[in-house]
Amino acid sequence: MTGRKYKINEIFYSLQGEGYYTGTPAVFVRFSGCNLNCPFCDTEHSSGVMVPEEDIVSQVSSYPSHHIVLTGGEPSLFIDDRFVDALHSAGGYVAVETNGTRPLPENIDWVTFSPKAAWQLKDCDELKVVYTGADQDLSVYDGIRTTHRFLQPCDTGDPDRNRILLHEAIEYCKSNPVWRLSLQTHKLSGIR
Repeated sequence: MTGRKYKINEIFYSLQGEGYYTGTPAVFVRFSGCNLNCPFCDTEHSSGVMVPEEDIVSQVSSYPSHHIVLTGGEPSLFIDDRFVDALHSAGGYVAVETNGTRPLPENIDWVTFSPKAAWQLKDCDELKVVYTGADQDLSVYDGIRTTHRFLQPCDTGDPDRNRILLHEAIEYCKSNPVWRLSLQTHKLSGIR
C-alpha cells in the first residue's frame, strides 16, 4: 500500500439498520463528502479526517464481523478497485451505499443504490428509495435492474408526518408487492 488517504467521517461497528442486511453486524466506513445536498442526510460533511488506507484496513479488521459497509456521504467519490481489494485481502465482504450518480469499482460484493437525483447506475443488488409522499412517482425506478426493491419512509423529524409516510409506504408495498418496506431499525432501537 502506498499510503493513499481518504477523508473519513467515522468508522464504527454496529448492526446494519436498513435494507436487505438489516440486523447484520457490520463495520461502517463513513466517508465525508458528497456531490449532492439532500435535506434528510444524516452525515456532517464539513468534518472528517484524512486517514491512510492501511489504517482504515487495520481498524476495519479489528472488529469480529467481516461485513464492511462503505457509506457516506458518497463513497464513489473516493473508492477504487485497489481500495476494495485491500479490504478483500483483509477478509472483508464489501458493500457500498451509493446515490448512483458516479461509476463504482467492479469488485464490490454488494451495491445498495439509493437514488436521490439524476443517476448513472442501472444495476444493483438492492434499490432503496426514500419515500417522501404520495406525489412521488416510483415508476421512474422501473428500469433499474435489481434483485431487491425497498421503500423506506423518510424521517422528517416530525412524528405526525412520519406516521403518515409510514402508512402510505405500507399501503404502496401492499399494492405493489415487488417493493418491500424498509424501516430504519437503528433509529428505532437507539443504536448507531
